[in-house]
Amino acid sequence: MTDDEGTAAHPHERAPVEEAVPVLRVSDARRAADWYARLGFAVTWEHRFAPGLPLFLELRRGAVTLFLSEHAGDAPPDGLIYLRVRDVDAAAAEFGAAVAAMPWAREAELRDPDGNRVRIGTPLP
Repeated sequence: MTDDEGTAAHPHERAPVEEAVPVLRVSDARRAADWYARLGFAVTWEHRFAPGLPLFLELRRGAVTLFLSEHAGDAPPDGLIYLRVRDVDAAAAEFGAAVAAMPWAREAELRDPDGNRVRIGTPLP
């Protein structure tokens, strides 16, 4: 493929990446969505191929999107995501989690109901 000037176009110019969305494996997507609501996320889309089959949810908080999937092959268990927050102390307090001072940020590590790790942090100035 070439661009208008006759030179080869780099693949990222033809299909630029617009967003990276983490997929977390969960056993009960509704229960997990309730847990993530405590971090300010809301369900914006859901899909189920048929009644009784695994549920897939899209959650959003501002510009941040998460996918929660009950499908066994979509993601490994015990995933890890990192969320930058304005006030790690307030977010950690919602879960009774301790905040640790790291060289790059103040952070706390949470576990969702399925054991996925959610590390939250406020970068140091």
